[in-house]
Amino acid sequence: MSLRQTIEDKLSAAFQPERLQVIDESHLHAGHQPDMTGTGETHMRVRIVSPAFKGMARLARHRAITELLQPELDAGLHALALEPAATDEPVRW
Repeated sequence: MSLRQTIEDKLSAAFQPERLQVIDESHLHAGHQPDMTGTGETHMRVRIVSPAFKGMARLARHRAITELLQPELDAGLHALALEPAATDEPVRW
């Protein structure tokens, strides 16, 4: 299973999102470090809208997602861009 799919599955199970996009942006970061070729799943963007985030501060949302995905970060996920929102909040995407 791909890292992208693993992240989608974990986020879906934990937050029951109404909208979820996990975007592999690794190709955009090729060469920014010597071992970054842009071919692996090293940089991900998560866009998630979930009722679970209602009443949570932005930092708390980020922490909840980061804690959930800590095993993937420990295993080599280099960067994780997060765009969490509650159901009733506007998003730019």
